[in-house]
Amino acid sequence: MTLKTVSELTERLQSLHKRTEETPLFNPVFQLSLDLSRLLESGEMTLFDCDRLIAELECDALAARAERLRNLVAPVTPSANDAALRHDFAEDDFAAFRKRWESPQLHAVFTAHPTFLLSPNQTEAVAKAASSDDAIDESVCTATSERPQITLSHEHAEAMKAIANAQDARDRIVSQVLTHAQQEWPQEWSDLAPLPFRFASWVGYDMDGRTDITWANSIGFRLAEKAQRLGRYVATLEEIDANHPLLRELQPAAAYAADRAHDFAADLSDPAALSVAANRLTANDPRQVLSLKRHIDALETEAKDCGGERGVRLKTLAAAMRADGLGMGWIHFRVNSKQLHNAIRRRLDPDSQIDLSSKGAIVHLRKAIEQVEPLKSNFAALAIESSTAIRQFLAMAQILQHVDADTPIRMLIAECEEPATVLAALYFAKLFGIQDKVDISPLFETENALEHGGRFLDALLEEDIYRDYARQRGRVAIQTGFSDAGRFVGQIPASLAIERLQGRLARAMEQNGLTDVAALIFDTHGESMGRGAHPTSFADRLAWPLSPWSRRRFVRAGIRLEPEVSFQGGDGYLFFDTPELALATLTRIAQIRPAETDPDAPKDPFYRRTDLSLDFYRAIRDHQRDHLESRTYSRAITAFGLGMLNSTGSRVSRRQSDLSADREMSLRQIRAIPHNAILQQLGYPVNVIAGIGSAADGNYEDLAALLRESERGRQLIRLARAANALASVKTVAAYGELFNSAYWASRPYRGTESHLTAPCGALAEYLIKDDRIGVFRRLASRLRVDALKLHRLLAMVPNENPLEDRENVRRAIGVSQALRLALFQHMFIRAVSIPLFSRANDISREDVLEMIFTLRVDDALVELRRAFPTSFPKIDDFDLTQPTDFPDRGDEGYEAIRRDFIDPIDKAHQLSLRITTTIANHFGAHG
Repeated sequence: MTLKTVSELTERLQSLHKRTEETPLFNPVFQLSLDLSRLLESGEMTLFDCDRLIAELECDALAARAERLRNLVAPVTPSANDAALRHDFAEDDFAAFRKRWESPQLHAVFTAHPTFLLSPNQTEAVAKAASSDDAIDESVCTATSERPQITLSHEHAEAMKAIANAQDARDRIVSQVLTHAQQEWPQEWSDLAPLPFRFASWVGYDMDGRTDITWANSIGFRLAEKAQRLGRYVATLEEIDANHPLLRELQPAAAYAADRAHDFAADLSDPAALSVAANRLTANDPRQVLSLKRHIDALETEAKDCGGERGVRLKTLAAAMRADGLGMGWIHFRVNSKQLHNAIRRRLDPDSQIDLSSKGAIVHLRKAIEQVEPLKSNFAALAIESSTAIRQFLAMAQILQHVDADTPIRMLIAECEEPATVLAALYFAKLFGIQDKVDISPLFETENALEHGGRFLDALLEEDIYRDYARQRGRVAIQTGFSDAGRFVGQIPASLAIERLQGRLARAMEQNGLTDVAALIFDTHGESMGRGAHPTSFADRLAWPLSPWSRRRFVRAGIRLEPEVSFQGGDGYLFFDTPELALATLTRIAQIRPAETDPDAPKDPFYRRTDLSLDFYRAIRDHQRDHLESRTYSRAITAFGLGMLNSTGSRVSRRQSDLSADREMSLRQIRAIPHNAILQQLGYPVNVIAGIGSAADGNYEDLAALLRESERGRQLIRLARAANALASVKTVAAYGELFNSAYWASRPYRGTESHLTAPCGALAEYLIKDDRIGVFRRLASRLRVDALKLHRLLAMVPNENPLEDRENVRRAIGVSQALRLALFQHMFIRAVSIPLFSRANDISREDVLEMIFTLRVDDALVELRRAFPTSFPKIDDFDLTQPTDFPDRGDEGYEAIRRDFIDPIDKAHQLSLRITTTIANHFGAHG
């Protein structure tokens, strides 16, 4: 049997699949991995052959990802998008045109969750291939997979690059809008102030779950962003008029901001160093610019006077300034509610007498807010502050006072489940005199927050002091998250629960007389089906987190809606990696108009037939909860720890308080993105698919009829189909077989692999008591029962968006999985074959084996290389006069052990991580 090419592996997998007809329990994926393992262990295949196969699989996956990216935002050529936008200018009068283009259709937030999966070269290759109408060829495969260390600074630089491309694309759209208005309404066009998009970032400002971002980092990043944005304004104005009088102010301001950014990039731990940097920033300097209002007015006045192309260009620049201010966009600070609770107790309740979940706490905070007098603060106060939450407010105060006085700042509060938490944030905003510039936004993401969020909003919006604050800001801001929500209640129940919460916000605003302010709803959905974003189209992607039903609640109440979504990390930034993709992405959004909806659209039957839809939602949620609380599910998902995954960001994948837990992990120790990524790698996106089939059991016909008739229902099914098209229960079961003692004991049976008798016997003996084979089998059985019911339901609902080349994609994933399983077996066999003796006797063989079995391979390699050194002192290294007869044998060397055992484990592990990237690319994102 020759399995030297991917096509041969694919043919073999196809033939093995046919055997399931006669033997249902037969596992084609695991059998192919055994075929490959036998070739590998016999020497007929080498790790270099595996490298070549993986390179071909990588190539196909990168091409598939580029094709998927292009299809989502097509057309991608600038001329096609210019034409699409012109075709969309259909309003009959200036008032309607103005209404459409003067309010943001979307706030786009460039976040940096750990999704930097691709190397810079791969990112560039995928984006370039997706940026034209040309056929995607092998040029996408030339990129190397070597990635730099992903630091916070790297993430920030990538975010700024994406935002810069987004700004240029927005400028192009704004220029077209203004040109059209100038042609159609020559007497009125100069009154138009386009603002179709806002951009923001929390990279460098998000303190939730991490302690590695200092306040100086945040100030330094904000100053660097100011310098970059001023530099871009200068470059734009120089292109319009190299002698423009405003350049005499903006050019020195850009240089000044760059100097101050350099100051704050230094080590400021020494009070003397901080004093110098702070005094330079806070000193009265004619180069310091804190507001662009005067510059915007000057550009607008000149544009009105001169008209023509120059007028359009000047107004386009003014529009950019109005949107972004003195930075690359708005910024989002984020803290955890516990951090705020600790801070407010220290300030108002040092003896912990107040229950923050009680009405008494709200009364207490209401009085405190009414009575608080603003305090001045400086950088010394910021430097000595120990409370994370107070430190964030102090940092915001310094930014508003010394960097940008006009641009609002968002304060996101994670795990916010009490109205008192929002009032605590409002207290600190008022304490430091910044309540008129800070939008406090609670995050609803946990099951408890989503379930009780309606009552939370009712209680908060009933407070006069909060309503006064909301009117001062002009908006009520909330955040709904799909990462933890999707992990703990499942993606579909999370989306439906978030939708209901959004409806409750509309009702609460209407009942409390807040229809005169906007509703800013930040949905932090991600890029893959596993993190809340819909994979089938950009229209679905935007409607998934903020459905037409939710939007109608606000439109009918007369509340202006400001939708906001995240583009997360390397996956999200791909949409803006080239000018062509950025323009295509923003043009699609402008055409879809996510801030609008038809208030008179017929009611979707999904919301009318709540007897069916609510039961459907609850049944899926309960099924997902059963998985989450199940020892079986938890043990299977954590069986390999995080060893299947590449490092994809500067934030740790395990919660920092749990780093000492090694042998067993709780699902709550793993963050949401790695959790979803593990599901991808095991072959079954449980938190997307599981429970849908079981929820339909006993009521298939009625439920299928509802889903067919409902747009929201069909959208749910499109998501499920997209996930199911890539899912394989057999693959989940195959990973369990790695821990099957009987498999290892039987493998050399009848002399087929007699050279493996000793290592297979050792593995069989070691794994006799291991529980993972049973865990995976139980999980696979449960998933299979549910999947059978899902397939019955899907057969009753038309497939609106079939995955092109579905079977080839499934086979490519299957081959990748089989090859990785063979590499894992190679590591296991090599690990148990290492000699028992070593130069260092303080190492436990069992510990090293368990490290390999849980894919803590890097840790295991450190121990093995310490135990079997290849470089150590020799007798001939010493120049001694006294003779010696010992050692009487040649000095033992461990080069052969390194070559035959340790290095192959290392190489196999590195190859397996490349397969991780390959599989994630077929899913369209990491996690």
